[in-house]
Amino acid sequence: MPAWNTMIQRYSFAMALARLPGVDKQSIASDEFGTRSRMSNKPAAILRRLFGNLPDGRSAELFTLSNGSGLSCDITNYGGIITALRVTRADDLEVDVVLGFDNLADYLGPHPCFGAIIGRVAGRISGAKFHLDGRDYPLAANDAPNHLHGGPRGFDMQLWEAAIVEKDDIPTLQLSYLSRDDEEGYPGNVRVVIGYSLSPKNELIIRYDAETDKATPLSLTNHSYFNLAGEGSGDVNDQWLQIFSDEIAVTDAAMTLLGTKAPVAGQSNDFNELRRLGDAIPQLLNHHGDNHFIRRQAHEKGKLIPAAVMSDPASGLVMTTLTTQDTVQIFTATVLDGSLTGKSRKPYLKHAGICFECQACPSAVHTQELGEIILRPGERYNHTTVHAFSTLPGQPIRVSQS
Repeated sequence: MPAWNTMIQRYSFAMALARLPGVDKQSIASDEFGTRSRMSNKPAAILRRLFGNLPDGRSAELFTLSNGSGLSCDITNYGGIITALRVTRADDLEVDVVLGFDNLADYLGPHPCFGAIIGRVAGRISGAKFHLDGRDYPLAANDAPNHLHGGPRGFDMQLWEAAIVEKDDIPTLQLSYLSRDDEEGYPGNVRVVIGYSLSPKNELIIRYDAETDKATPLSLTNHSYFNLAGEGSGDVNDQWLQIFSDEIAVTDAAMTLLGTKAPVAGQSNDFNELRRLGDAIPQLLNHHGDNHFIRRQAHEKGKLIPAAVMSDPASGLVMTTLTTQDTVQIFTATVLDGSLTGKSRKPYLKHAGICFECQACPSAVHTQELGEIILRPGERYNHTTVHAFSTLPGQPIRVSQS
């Protein structure tokens, strides 16, 4: 293993460990590498402005969040979309690490859910139907033969109510949406609240909260495509990935979930050791690059633990993803073919980004072997996903091609 790869492996593990409750992140980073995260005296803030108008005349807004410590993002209340996420590298260059557009019109056109909130159920419901409490519920087969990402007009295409609030003394963008009974075929009136905030430790925190008046499947996620070298920089082949998972949810060639689990040890989708994506992607299922990894300790409900670490040797950026959800669906953007042009005015080609879709396994609507996905009246849906950014010491790294 190359020396720089070994350093990334050690640093990724240290930073993932440091995100656990009760662990002093600063002491771990300092002890292991002699470095500390940079802090700033600039105040955290959220600014809002008009983003554009929907065809029905309603206005969508764009909110700019900043933590004053080198992390900022833009989020629109149309679809809850993260349109930009700017991270400061060790050399003080700012990099936008998510794919997307800089105007509302492009988001109103066809695109693969760039940066959006997905619901009611993220992922594929096999056979586009489910049975609940003695009743069959047919759904749109918008990814035939399956139902994908909540249907043709899921949460990613809704205009959310927006408010700026304080959460743990951090400015938070709060988006709310009432999904009506029978919307896209799902039962129950479901009130959903999403909170976006940036911590002083350069963490993007996404909190999901919901209640219902009828039993319904519910599994929410964010569909951002990450590229730590910067959006529009090309593919993610030279970036590295580690996933803390021992099992996957099994699918067939049509990406239909079969309701069973399988170990990853020794298989092409084993990412328990840090792997270069360009070497791993060709081996992934059906070249689709779309796998449900079952989170370690998924049985410990509500516990926020590291799920994956992504790193880019060229920029020196590291992203650690933590979640309370049971699974992380990894998608390597195989659908991108150059027909969409992003913020950098460059076309997005295959593998231009990678999604970390933290969610419940959608096949749980058919079998409890893969977890619980039904929300009932009186219960509260509550989950958190964190994308934590840091830099490798002495970066950016320049990797020799020899």
